[in-house]
Amino acid sequence: MEKKSALDPALVQDFVANAHGNLERVLQLLEQEPALINAAWDWGAGDWETALGAAAHMGRKDIALVLLDRGARMDIFAVAMLGHVEIVQAMLKAFPNARHARGPHGIPLLDHAQAGGPEAAHVAELLQQPA
Repeated sequence: MEKKSALDPALVQDFVANAHGNLERVLQLLEQEPALINAAWDWGAGDWETALGAAAHMGRKDIALVLLDRGARMDIFAVAMLGHVEIVQAMLKAFPNARHARGPHGIPLLDHAQAGGPEAAHVAELLQQPA
């Protein structure tokens, strides 16, 4: 198997930072380097974040949907923010303790659902029910 070069750390940081709210820059960077799609940045002390993780806790559905359409790895935080209650229910059935999971920056799963606004209200209600 061919060893590939690591992505430029400054490029990864720029990509993840802009995924918090700058769709235009995210698209520019993906055009420049498609391999960024699943890159993760360590903000320090193991606080790893992907672009999808950034978009999810910021409630940026537009950015999350572009990333998912281009092959980003789906996770429970993005699913919760996007309001896919059936998927969250299935994940919690398989892994009940996931309701207590924390995403980037230690942000709880419930906060991700709340960032999704009215479309994710059913997910937020699910997460507030007793286990």
